[in-house]
Amino acid sequence: MKTSRLRMGWLRSRQTLLLLACALLSSGTALAAKGKASKNAPVFTNFVYQGDDKIYKENPLQPDEFYNPILQGCYPDPSITRKGNDYYLVCSSFAMFPGVPIFHSNDLVNWKQIGHVLDRTSQLKVEDCGISAGVYAPAIRYNPYNDTFYMITTQFSGGFGNIIVKTKDPMQGWSDPIKLNFEGIDPSIFFDEDGKAYVVHNDAPDKGKERYEGHRVIKVWEYDLEKDQVIAGTDKIIVDGGTDINKKPIWIEAPHLYKKDGRYYLMCAEGGTGGWHSEVIFMSDSPKGPFKPAPSNPILTQRYFPQNRANKVDWAGHADLVKGPDGKYYGVFLAIRPNEKDMVNSGRETFILPVDWSGTYPVFENGLVPMDCKLKMPAGVENKTGKDGFFPNGNFKFEDNFTAEKLDYRWIGMRGPREDFISIAKKGGLQITPFATQIKEVKPISSLFYRQQHSHCTVSTTLKFKPASENELAGLAWYQSERFNYVFGVTKKDKEYMLVLARTEKGKTTILASTPIDVKEPITLQAQAKGNDYRFFYSVNGGERINLGGIVSGDILSTNVAGGFTGSLIGLYATSANDILP
Repeated sequence: MKTSRLRMGWLRSRQTLLLLACALLSSGTALAAKGKASKNAPVFTNFVYQGDDKIYKENPLQPDEFYNPILQGCYPDPSITRKGNDYYLVCSSFAMFPGVPIFHSNDLVNWKQIGHVLDRTSQLKVEDCGISAGVYAPAIRYNPYNDTFYMITTQFSGGFGNIIVKTKDPMQGWSDPIKLNFEGIDPSIFFDEDGKAYVVHNDAPDKGKERYEGHRVIKVWEYDLEKDQVIAGTDKIIVDGGTDINKKPIWIEAPHLYKKDGRYYLMCAEGGTGGWHSEVIFMSDSPKGPFKPAPSNPILTQRYFPQNRANKVDWAGHADLVKGPDGKYYGVFLAIRPNEKDMVNSGRETFILPVDWSGTYPVFENGLVPMDCKLKMPAGVENKTGKDGFFPNGNFKFEDNFTAEKLDYRWIGMRGPREDFISIAKKGGLQITPFATQIKEVKPISSLFYRQQHSHCTVSTTLKFKPASENELAGLAWYQSERFNYVFGVTKKDKEYMLVLARTEKGKTTILASTPIDVKEPITLQAQAKGNDYRFFYSVNGGERINLGGIVSGDILSTNVAGGFTGSLIGLYATSANDILP
């Protein structure tokens, strides 16, 4: 964004959540750090994450079923494409590094993460942005006319704006970004049968024509495939406001173009990314419009149902369509599963539903009734989730002792490469070379993060660490953003080693509890979420497990309180700029 007006339009278009998180300021990895670790750098071993949600215990799978969401935890804004029998799905990553996780499937049920689209510093510059800025709303498309995959997105950092990258093979990495010459957000690219290409995106109304708060438009451009650039002067507004501007619809965004039976369809999110979120559809005889809304919009939403319903799925929208291996259409979309206090700690997740496109317009099957946690398997598909490298879902355990040659793709850094601070210790385990930055800073931090994927879960790790001064701290972090987080770690006070639990809310840190700790032996740190109740435990050398700080509230780990668009993350955290002083 080049103007303050467009910048604020973007912030508003992502609803008031992003105002809280941002306006106040953002391939496998070989286990080798660039810098030489200090002798007393912390070493983490025996990382275990265990999900324990009641819904999965009460709803075991039958042989012909699989769980929805297909990607649990912070995997929002899904987009999907197909080449032959290969399906590729991408999600937003904001300030996480590497960016834009990419998954592969042959059947839309079993998914493997094959890496990240933006995995190099030349592609991803998020070092100075709040966690909910950076990269969002990617769209992935395969162009059969030049046998090339494209990923187009907004990178709201590093001076990029809207960018596109491409590859012949998503398994082999992607090009450096090409900066595109238009404003707005949420771009998507479409390849027509005549070889022409078009870009659609969200933007502000023409200057002086904004009619109400949340008034946005969808624009289309012709796209030059040789120059990889929109064609100047070809832009046109194809949707003004939404399905019916007289009703003042808000935040029309996340557009995708499709073609079926000679007609063009434009599918968009409408209503904002919170409780009024929905998916709507328009139709035209031309990719440049005019587009008319379907008479039965929305085609997907969860906004009409009682707020206290059991096993609630909410905020459904921001969808993308693809034809499945059985010839039937399917749609991926984001939604949330709040805990018993209606808090959204695990963030926006990726769901899938079959789509009925037997009539003129597509409709998500069971997308206009309260959603179930299970779906029927497509004919001939075997559920392999959690096996043979396929992503797990339901209640599952993830264990990592950091003995593999490459780091699991589920581990991510914040604002910078993981390689800059991780290595394998001589005696085994993951060693983190602490940065002179700490968790509240809008800078790269030396913390390796794993997404919270359940409302009820337990995480533990064993730590070997002898801090040299009060400036050093290492342990677990439960992180919603730079301004909202918990830190549970070992530091030093005078000549005594201390274990401390601290809560940061709105950037202000409060020490909840501390205790002297024996650092001569390994320390096991454990954190537990039971809905909105969080607890932190420790034990020394396998001894008695002791709670520190009692029960603390998970409210600050929810987007309801913290704002933004990310779910909470669990970090193996270290710093040499500690300011948590017991």
